[in-house]
Amino acid sequence: MKNSRRQFMILSAAGACTLALNGKVQAQAMVAETDPQAAALGYKAVATTVDKAKFPKYAAGQVCGNCALFQGKADAAAGGCSLFGAKQVAGKGWCSAYAKKAG
Repeated sequence: MKNSRRQFMILSAAGACTLALNGKVQAQAMVAETDPQAAALGYKAVATTVDKAKFPKYAAGQVCGNCALFQGKADAAAGGCSLFGAKQVAGKGWCSAYAKKAG
């Protein structure tokens, strides 16, 4: 009886660790510029490479890091975006849904 209880505890702990690590790895996936939704929004990982003729709304200084949709710290290299679910965007990126963060 003690062996099966011990086995259960070890397997439970291993399972919990696997789930926790799996969620962390998925949360760190970066959105690709070729992703259909990213392409539709004109997402670029480096804002200075935005095609200004195609996206005249873009202005120098607009980056994901200071966008209201960005879910990380303003100076973070990457962070979540409410538009892309669990995928992260580059802090120095840009897309046509840019909205200046208040404050």
